[in-house]
Amino acid sequence: MYIHCFAFRWKPGTTEEQIARAEREIKALQGQIPGLLETYAGQNISPRGQGYTFGGVMKFVDRASLDAYGPHPVHQKLVSWLMPLIEPIEVDFEV
Repeated sequence: MYIHCFAFRWKPGTTEEQIARAEREIKALQGQIPGLLETYAGQNISPRGQGYTFGGVMKFVDRASLDAYGPHPVHQKLVSWLMPLIEPIEVDFEV
């Protein structure tokens, strides 16, 4: 199994509606991406977040599923509007 973790710093001018949309659409990836078993996303409440105010975790059945996630059309549709709004960081690892 593989874990995909991510955190976002929102760029200036990002609206609360855009943030809410991102959360909805990220959570909705589950069931649309083969091998994506679990999806969690939301506001970062850690006082050590270093400006990353939103984060999430996804669990994939295997490395092939994780690798197929990035280019998947449903994911690409999300990132097409999301990437201009964020400064992301990602960590992926096997469990």
